[in-house]
Amino acid sequence: MPVQDITKQADGLMQKAVEHLKQQLSKVRTGRASASLLENIKVEYYGEPTPIQQVGGISTPDARSIVIQPWDATTIGAIERAIMAANIGITPQNDGQVIRINVPPLTEERRLDIVKQCKKLAEDAKVAVRNIRRDANEELKKAEKTEHFSEDDRKRGEDDVQKHTDRAVKDIDTVLAAKEAEVMEE
Repeated sequence: MPVQDITKQADGLMQKAVEHLKQQLSKVRTGRASASLLENIKVEYYGEPTPIQQVGGISTPDARSIVIQPWDATTIGAIERAIMAANIGITPQNDGQVIRINVPPLTEERRLDIVKQCKKLAEDAKVAVRNIRRDANEELKKAEKTEHFSEDDRKRGEDDVQKHTDRAVKDIDTVLAAKEAEVMEE
């Protein structure tokens, strides 16, 4: 495998690690109402577990509330039960037409716990990036022997992989800083 292919592959995997972190952090509760809080909830709909987004419209009319407008009024009870069973720390209120969820403001202690959780997710992403770097460097060493390219080519490849690693770690730090700021603001 040519050096460029190895470095491109490593870069692609590192970018996927950053994207995965962004997805993970989008699910972390910040004290602000967000439809992503309900993303993983499944509602029992005609005997089938169905994602909550498929049984009703979800909107956030303001920073502290979420409104779910079911497409089928008979599913209100099932949606309410699914939210309670998800145990995400919020209580739905059913008025017969829509379900309203008030997102309570976070305490300072809870904010710090959430920031700690976010830092752990970011560190996991950095570990994944470093593992990708290690694998790419091993691949370069193997390819140097099997495909007989020069030591200089291998070193250039390792330098490229390190640049990709540095950029991915910087991206992770940027994403984490933005999430921390979002969590700590009131």
